[in-house]
Amino acid sequence: MQSVRPILSVRNLHRSYQSGPKTLTVLAGADIDIFPGEMVGLIGPSGSGKSTLLHAAGLLEKPNAGEVYINGRECLKLSDDKRTAIRRETIGVVYQFHHLQKEFTAEENVVIPQMISGKSEKQSLIEAQRLLTVMGLEPRMHHKPSEMSGGEQQRVAIARALANKPQILLADEPTGNLDPATSSSVFKSLFDLTRMEGVSALVATHNMDLTQYMDRVFTVRDGLVVPLKVPPRV
Repeated sequence: MQSVRPILSVRNLHRSYQSGPKTLTVLAGADIDIFPGEMVGLIGPSGSGKSTLLHAAGLLEKPNAGEVYINGRECLKLSDDKRTAIRRETIGVVYQFHHLQKEFTAEENVVIPQMISGKSEKQSLIEAQRLLTVMGLEPRMHHKPSEMSGGEQQRVAIARALANKPQILLADEPTGNLDPATSSSVFKSLFDLTRMEGVSALVATHNMDLTQYMDRVFTVRDGLVVPLKVPPRV
């Protein structure tokens, strides 16, 4: 693994916030590498710094200090426009809440980001239908979010995140809003799809049961990223 260049590298990341007169330090020199094709877990309770690390790694939030390399290129010093272009072309994001456009169908929710990125409507439809079928949603393609279950909505969100063929998927508690049985089923679909598409994934979750799908697992402790030992994958 070490002979391959990481697709995503976070180096010496620092992030703190002011809370009244106090300074809350969330990250204090965090480092992590994500290699091509692997799924890496960030396990820990809410407030531990998982989301802050994901947002910085995804160029969604600027840290106080540190570096983020994507495909060997340091990105934090780039202009806003260049960072936006890298996010659009390279990174897909899945949040705890699906954030689907409620007035559009499942198919349309997956089509729209592709057309924004420059694909034709025909190409976008073909890819949306393919991804939704893989996610087990072929019968629900023309349903709006209000007509789908929470698990189905999150499957649509996963398909949408992968529609523009990102190299990196960042998932922040992607099943945190679901019941345990649905959570396991949706995460298995997420795992299978990222493997099939060859996407590298960094997944933040508090659910230890999901570590069975991870190639490597870390936690954020005292502002640092620390490896965790977990049972082998079943």
